[in-house]
Amino acid sequence: MINTAIMGCGTIGSGVYETIVQNQEIMRKEIGDSIRVKKILDLRTFPGEPFADLVTADFSEIENDPEISIVVETMGGTKPCYAFVKACLLKGKHVVTSNKALVAAHGTELLQIAREKNVNFFFEAAVGGGIPVIRTLGTGYAGQEIQEISGILNGTTNFILTKMDREGADFAETLKEAQDLGYAERNPEADIEGHDTCRKISILASLAEDAEVNFEEVSTEGITKIEATDLRYAKKLGAVIRLLGSMRKGEDEVGIFVAPVMVGRQNPLYSVDGVFNGIMIRGNTLGVTMLYGSGAGKLPTAAAVVADIIEAAKNPDRNLPFGWHEKKLHPADMGHCTGRFFVRVKGAADDAPKAAEVFGGAEVITLEGEDEFALLTGVMKERDYRAAAEKLPGIIKMIRTEDI
Repeated sequence: MINTAIMGCGTIGSGVYETIVQNQEIMRKEIGDSIRVKKILDLRTFPGEPFADLVTADFSEIENDPEISIVVETMGGTKPCYAFVKACLLKGKHVVTSNKALVAAHGTELLQIAREKNVNFFFEAAVGGGIPVIRTLGTGYAGQEIQEISGILNGTTNFILTKMDREGADFAETLKEAQDLGYAERNPEADIEGHDTCRKISILASLAEDAEVNFEEVSTEGITKIEATDLRYAKKLGAVIRLLGSMRKGEDEVGIFVAPVMVGRQNPLYSVDGVFNGIMIRGNTLGVTMLYGSGAGKLPTAAAVVADIIEAAKNPDRNLPFGWHEKKLHPADMGHCTGRFFVRVKGAADDAPKAAEVFGGAEVITLEGEDEFALLTGVMKERDYRAAAEKLPGIIKMIRTEDI
């Protein structure tokens, strides 16, 4: 019998308990033993629930129980999770988490403690929900130089942008609908300002480069400034707008950013709609692949957590090579990044040819009934775009593009 504890019995934690109970026989075949949830840490009580007798509000009952060998953390945030997880690892317990905030802020330290204590700190569910991107990067693409990871990593923003695109709705009303449907929190800042995506791409970049990426150093822009007009231009160009988290490796530096991007039809991420996530990975000999699926939700995320529990149970006395080390990776200045830029400019269409010359020649796009025009630049460094843009009055906004 392998004893586990679950810290936090909200949506994901209750899903983990449900999955363990429902798939007990499958798990027994996988590991040759049964898994039992011995304790559940929560400040609430759950009268009438089948796990009500397992609930405790005292963390020490988990920390000091020598029978509990695997601890699942699904509380969210960093306080008190960081202290609890660190204490469990120091006690020689394996820890599995779905908490991207914890991994992004403290992953380097917790991975090192796990190595020193010969246990494991796993976090498959922290990025992509039920999509096995962590394990894929860690073992499935072993031996590859990962040159790019670009992903739609937040279902809330993808739902909003998809809805705006299909129905011509504005941002505010679409956000309200997402909240009413339960896709967005009452305080949606972490999603719509790009902070959630930033933490996730920082984790993926750390894995790919075996070095710590500080998410606070990643250039991050959300979707709050995207308007229906932007999506009309995108449609005319045969594109959609998606919030991407992206890591791109150059010759001697790595660019990492989060931003709305105008994505063309030939890009695999073009077809990722609604609340789904998609993660495109490019390797030096692998070429391009994409992982697609439910990026959140109770049972898909719980499935990823349980997969990590099984991995820990199969390796009770062994730390598996995983994660990244203490070396620091500082993202390149965005000015060094190369791409094409979509630029909306206020003014008459007659002014467009002259404006296009500012960028050394650019494609002109117009929309009927608008007192503005747009330009699609050629490929250039972002610093060169900025220098040129300073010479052009009336710029409404710039959106980066991919495969247009």
